[in-house]
Amino acid sequence: MFDLFVIGGGINGCGIARDAAGRGLTVALAEMGDLAQATSSASTKLFHGGLRYLEYFELRLVREALVERETLLAAMPHISWPMRFVLPYHRDMRFEGETHASRLLGLFMPWLKGRRPAWLIRLGLFLYDHLGGRRILPATRALDLASDPAGRPLQPKYRRAFEYSDCWVQDSRLVVLNARDAEARGARIMTRARVTSARREGGAWTIGVTHADDRKETFRARALVNAGGPWVEEVIRDVAGIASTEGVRLVRGSHIVTRRLFDHDRCYFFQGQDGRIVFAIPYEQDFTLIGTTDQDHQGSPAEARCTEAEQDYLCAFASQYFARPVTRDDIVWTYSGVRPLYNDGAKSATAATRDYVLSLDGGAGDAPLLNVFGGKITTYRRLAESALAKLAPFFAQASGDWTARVPLPGGDFPVDGVAALTDGLIADYPFLDRPWAARLVRAYGTEARAILNGARSAADLGRDFGATLTEAELNWLMDKEYALSAEDVIWRRSKLGLRMSDEQVAALAAFMAEAAATRNRPGCAAQ
Repeated sequence: MFDLFVIGGGINGCGIARDAAGRGLTVALAEMGDLAQATSSASTKLFHGGLRYLEYFELRLVREALVERETLLAAMPHISWPMRFVLPYHRDMRFEGETHASRLLGLFMPWLKGRRPAWLIRLGLFLYDHLGGRRILPATRALDLASDPAGRPLQPKYRRAFEYSDCWVQDSRLVVLNARDAEARGARIMTRARVTSARREGGAWTIGVTHADDRKETFRARALVNAGGPWVEEVIRDVAGIASTEGVRLVRGSHIVTRRLFDHDRCYFFQGQDGRIVFAIPYEQDFTLIGTTDQDHQGSPAEARCTEAEQDYLCAFASQYFARPVTRDDIVWTYSGVRPLYNDGAKSATAATRDYVLSLDGGAGDAPLLNVFGGKITTYRRLAESALAKLAPFFAQASGDWTARVPLPGGDFPVDGVAALTDGLIADYPFLDRPWAARLVRAYGTEARAILNGARSAADLGRDFGATLTEAELNWLMDKEYALSAEDVIWRRSKLGLRMSDEQVAALAAFMAEAAATRNRPGCAAQ
């Protein structure tokens, strides 16, 4: 019997599994598809406090996220790093009128008519700098866009800007590394494993799981965690058979990836009159990521797509700022995910809370069910701690909080150590060029050397699948990172799909299918 059974292999599920396993609990996790297959691989790829949430006076959420930025950065300096964000300002800019800040300004300064004076934006950024006890990241500063390189891609009317700090994160790799660390601490991680039933029996949960090969297993667990993300309601109703009044609001966030629109390494924070903000972020060296939208989503979360209307919206939004208009011809890829926000009755998708809600189901003597609603990728670790605090009365043997600043696999080096790691790889493996070495360090950190494993030439790494993906790296992904399909490799463990041809992807898929058959490996990562 397991102490804890987790349904869902997104960031919340894997974060909870890792935390629980590190406290000495026995843990199993089942994910019906690939790890991070839905919402957790479709984010804007940021560890951020949520600057716009200050307009809704969500100070606790913002503070928690700001504190977490640096806590997480210290634990995963390979897949997360600081970035500077440029917020262009123009006195004629208008803002949404339904935020708490907008209503107060309308009441006390009606002459502003929806504008935000520069001093108010600077005040918000001052709070953003200081709410979280910032130590590593640099503070906000003002920019003269007429002379600063960040002004060159923008329309001439934008003469002023503010520059502040947040962090980038490779979201789907974050999920996989949490799962790997959970497994290293004793958890059983199962992918392509759908939970079909969960019932309370004899003071515990009996859980039925069907694997991709139609193999069925039954598990017993003292507690059940529903981290189903967009499917959290379905798990409550259809899997556990429980009636509940709590639910989620499904909000679709879509992104476009374009050819590189600017040459510097800073990001843009663009503000629109509809209350949305959109980021334009340097992406995978040769591209620009633009997003996100906020649309209520109907239908299956698995069917979320960036619609033509959303593509047009994002292009038009960015074109209000860039001197050269962004068009559909610039788009090389799109993606979309559904955020399972707690349904707090907000009027619009934009206004719905991004805070998480943990709901414990069960009366005296019942095996507990913890349902996870909402959450942000930035606060996943704190959410996991809160989840274990909710379950603490049922597990007296569990130890206390431990995950703060504990490195994820490959992250055992200083925050400013990426350049040194990259230089070391190039020195010891001279067949690597700098972009290749940098990609390996940013994906695997100190574990990049285990993949290269003393190779003297690129030929020693086996078959070349294109875009610097080698057989040695692929074997690592299949053996240690739960990858079973080409899509797992090129869109979640990496973004090499942006650089690979259809023929290369087909060859990769065929190789993986043959390898899976010869390994006789079921759709379960740990046996």
